[in-house]
Amino acid sequence: MRRSMLFLPGNNPNMLINGNCLGSDAVIFDLEDAVSPAEKDAARILVRNTMRYMDFGGCEIIVRINSIDTPYWKQDIDAILPEKPALILLPKTGSAQDALEADAYITQVEEKLGFARNTVGLMPLIETAMGVENAYAIASSTKRVQALFLGAEDLTADLQCKRTKEGKEIEYARTRLVVAARAAGVDVYDTPFTDVNDDEGIVKDAEYAKALGFTGKSSISPRHVEVINAVFSPTQKDVDYAYEVMEAIALAKQQGKGAIALHGKMIDAPIVTRAQRTIDMAEALGMRRGN
Repeated sequence: MRRSMLFLPGNNPNMLINGNCLGSDAVIFDLEDAVSPAEKDAARILVRNTMRYMDFGGCEIIVRINSIDTPYWKQDIDAILPEKPALILLPKTGSAQDALEADAYITQVEEKLGFARNTVGLMPLIETAMGVENAYAIASSTKRVQALFLGAEDLTADLQCKRTKEGKEIEYARTRLVVAARAAGVDVYDTPFTDVNDDEGIVKDAEYAKALGFTGKSSISPRHVEVINAVFSPTQKDVDYAYEVMEAIALAKQQGKGAIALHGKMIDAPIVTRAQRTIDMAEALGMRRGN
């Protein structure tokens, strides 16, 4: 389960070592934008050692490496891959070829380390107009790709438009990525809401992302994690209804029916699929029916 992902600068030891206490389902150790060229080597070592010696328990570790048009990305992979991060976040992925190039090098390193292929997943960060237009090709380029990730700040710069809290300027990109990811059978994650002090804004932004079909949402501030987790978790009402759906469809099977009514609404296969997904997440969160 990956509702929330919190960015942590790879050159900030205090934030790195406290990453497992901030409540997010995953942390993203950032070796790219948060780190100046002069600090790349030091940040790489710091992130590697944090992964090696810190216990993050159930908090998933993702590492944003530098983009493949820089001289840093292979060094990032060489240093980080032995520690088995869950995912490599690949910035500025503009085409399937970008994902394939990263996949090929990760595969080489996995082989040297004796890892099974695809031990470490890949999550392309889509933050250019070209990347948005190639979203499905990227998502389906290799089995290593487990999710797409929207990066709105660089994208709006590429689109030559203003980034706003309302987000109208990224509406097309958001829907395009969701459709592409779902068509390819992978997850999809929304861009951070960057106004740290707007408590109402993060709620609206997260709810909108969920309504569009995003799997979860990233954050640059620990303040936003609790809201994101709440928005992307089922409510007790959702859980109770999901169990009712599963009971109703079980009854329909006993009666030899393909569909059955529940509270005046027909229950068919798509509703059952959503109900099972809700129950799976609820069980992962320790939620039960009526509790």
